[in-house]
Amino acid sequence: MSYWSPPEPRRVRLLAVDEGVDELKPLLETLRDAGYGITHAFGAMEGYRRATALQMDLVLLDVGPGSTDGFAACRLLKADPATADIPVIFLTSSASLEERLTGLRAGAVDYIVKPFDPAEVMARVEIHLALAESRRSRIAPATRSASPPDRPATNGDGAPGSDMDRMLMQAAERLILADLSHVLPLRELAARVGTHEKRLSRVFKELANRTVFEFVREARLHEAHRLLLESAMRIEEIAAAVGFSSAANFSTAFREYFNCTPSACRQAGVGRRAPDA
Repeated sequence: MSYWSPPEPRRVRLLAVDEGVDELKPLLETLRDAGYGITHAFGAMEGYRRATALQMDLVLLDVGPGSTDGFAACRLLKADPATADIPVIFLTSSASLEERLTGLRAGAVDYIVKPFDPAEVMARVEIHLALAESRRSRIAPATRSASPPDRPATNGDGAPGSDMDRMLMQAAERLILADLSHVLPLRELAARVGTHEKRLSRVFKELANRTVFEFVREARLHEAHRLLLESAMRIEEIAAAVGFSSAANFSTAFREYFNCTPSACRQAGVGRRAPDA
């Protein structure tokens, strides 16, 4: 008997996301034969919308080499509290280490390279379902409701309106904060979370009352403030670590924001935010 006892199949619903059903057909048939309920989506963002509208237990996300939509969909799922705990397994034909790392950093729990054996995928599905169930039982012992939670009203394309905007902003924030020294250009940042730069700019302005650039600048300064107080790094090193082009530019921005120089902040052990204009 396997150590990983699979959950009751009739209670488990899997979302398979793939642009073409033929390649995954043997796997989907194996899963159906085992009793799992299968929902299929023909694209990453369609899969994201289905996952937010339906109560899925696990997502199998097929991504093509060089594709960014799958990573964007995964980041959005992980940014939404209602879907953040759903295990996402990437299936890909790419053997690129960089792409696999990108998928794992986006929130995937596993990465399976094609060609794969359906039995192997089944075993991994069972493992991650068991792990997810174990986490849920520790956090909330009560059994899960049989009916999906109410979702907010949607707009014409089936995506949540203001809720979708909030998920976009949270996903973008995570990408920014993951590496403040190398923040992506706005166009690429928007593409990574599955939208365009005009919409992402509007979302930040409406929900955070600041531009994306202002958010990045403030995040860099607050991280620099933390490093000044909690590390022994030199000011030049801190400036580079948070993404400023020079120590002089960093010092000027820090003084304008906190109303004290980096060296004075470190010596005093405190920083005072300049009053808003």
